[in-house]
Amino acid sequence: MNAKNIFTELKRRNVYKVAIAYAIVAWLLMQIATQVFPFLEIPNWAIRLVIILLVIGFPVALILAWAFELTPQGVKLTDSADREAAKPSRNKAWIYFVIVAAALSVTLFFVGRYTAQKVTRSSESLAKSIAVLPFENLSRDPDNAYFADGIQEEILTRLAKIADLKVISRTSTQQYQSKPGNLSKIAKQLGVANILEGSVQRAGDTVRVSVNLIQAASDSHLWAATFDRKLTDIFSVETEVAKAIADSLKAKLTGAEEQLIAARPTSDLTAYELYLKGRVLWGKRGGDNIRQAIAFYEQAIVRDRKYAPAYAGLAEAYVILPIYTDASAREAYAKGEAAALKALQLDDKLAEAHNALALVLFLYLDFPGSIPEFQRAIALNPNYATAHHWYGFNPLSTLGRFDESIAEGERAVELDPLSPVINSDLGSILMVARRYDEAIAQLGKTLEMDPTFSLAHGALGEALQFKGDLPGAIAEYTKAQELGGDPRSRVLLAAAKAQSGDKDAAVRMLAELEEASRNREIPGAQRAVLYLSLGNRSEAIRCLEQSVADHDSQDVAWIKVYPRWDPLRGDPRFEALVQRVVGPGK
Repeated sequence: MNAKNIFTELKRRNVYKVAIAYAIVAWLLMQIATQVFPFLEIPNWAIRLVIILLVIGFPVALILAWAFELTPQGVKLTDSADREAAKPSRNKAWIYFVIVAAALSVTLFFVGRYTAQKVTRSSESLAKSIAVLPFENLSRDPDNAYFADGIQEEILTRLAKIADLKVISRTSTQQYQSKPGNLSKIAKQLGVANILEGSVQRAGDTVRVSVNLIQAASDSHLWAATFDRKLTDIFSVETEVAKAIADSLKAKLTGAEEQLIAARPTSDLTAYELYLKGRVLWGKRGGDNIRQAIAFYEQAIVRDRKYAPAYAGLAEAYVILPIYTDASAREAYAKGEAAALKALQLDDKLAEAHNALALVLFLYLDFPGSIPEFQRAIALNPNYATAHHWYGFNPLSTLGRFDESIAEGERAVELDPLSPVINSDLGSILMVARRYDEAIAQLGKTLEMDPTFSLAHGALGEALQFKGDLPGAIAEYTKAQELGGDPRSRVLLAAAKAQSGDKDAAVRMLAELEEASRNREIPGAQRAVLYLSLGNRSEAIRCLEQSVADHDSQDVAWIKVYPRWDPLRGDPRFEALVQRVVGPGK
């Protein structure tokens, strides 16, 4: 049989058709295996098995096509089918099959390219993620525990300035032991691939810092080192550790980032230790902790008048002090602003200082001024969860830019997944966006983390009230009041009781606020809440006007989006007030 006859026979026996159809279907199956299997977390060996079987099956399919033929009476040997001299089939279904399969293959190819890029980026991002667990204090003096905590905080802070890394905030890592057993479980909870463990041993003016970088999934040690140094060299140790981790995780480090992580903010070790104590206490939140943090920052500044991070820490402490205490908001914001400006005068590359100044500007109702400061803070420290948190929760949400606000809130949660305040405020963002079911779910998740977090109970009460569940709201406001730490909860509880029929509760609370105003500032917005619950809209608006005049921004900044003020919308006085706060046309 010559070559021409062979090709004629291949065509007659439909071997060409089978080869084309098999190739297209095989390509389709390979695309599914290589693009879809990873998304479904199917093991890689399954992908290899599919490809091997398809390759092996190709010659088998050609042999079967040569030997057999599909006829109207079923599958028969080719020779037998020829003898029957059946009428040639005009069925062109195979052509349509090939066209459809080809279209599916091309579509899946491009979809696969797109999803593969996303999966690859996600995988690369996860590979460059890290959580720094609490360092073990090996010193004989238990009072040095704060020093170990401080070293952990400082290494974490330096790593966080590297944009190519994802670094989990200390708030989420501090609940773990310094050397926990199940690293893979912790890594999954925190959403990272790598864990840094460490220990600190201090004796006199010397310190030993030991660190160990571990890939959690495989429990393999990527890098480890021990540094025996004088206390005066502690900053260089922190810098070396940060650089070594970046190298181990193949993170790109810009020149500006190298300068940031190599900074030596003070030469006074006592000032540095006082700063570390303040930073640890600030991270714990709560009125007493914040007041103590302020005291430590101020002592550090007395020791070193040019210690920029201490001023930045002082600024961040003052701006949140009125949230957790009955401190004068006006005085606290003024002190916070002065400290932030001093920090930036000394070092304009401090993300914490820009972040604090941004919040002060927001609280002064200068939204256009606050936004670039928040953006500058995030640019300087992309992993600073508090900057993402405050940016999303404050100017973006108050202006009704909810998609951006929620995205920033979710980014903050990603960087600090176990922080009660960050999780709670994401729930509040969803609440003012009127996504009540999502808000209730998020706030419920927050309270699962920390059932004693009063701010979350208060926010959950509001979400329930705005959805129409007044009994549920009263129950949550009551819990918030019992736990303390949320000065507004008593007002919200009285207003909810008034709405349910107990008007005397709001009247009594108004009298209490009047009495308390003799000794401290009472935001007009709190009175507005009570008057509104009594149906006195005119007096509620008057109190809001007074609150805006007094810059009680903690309560009135959200005037455009806060569901509680919905009964006032449409009133010319109220609408004019909204424009005064957020600006015309916004």
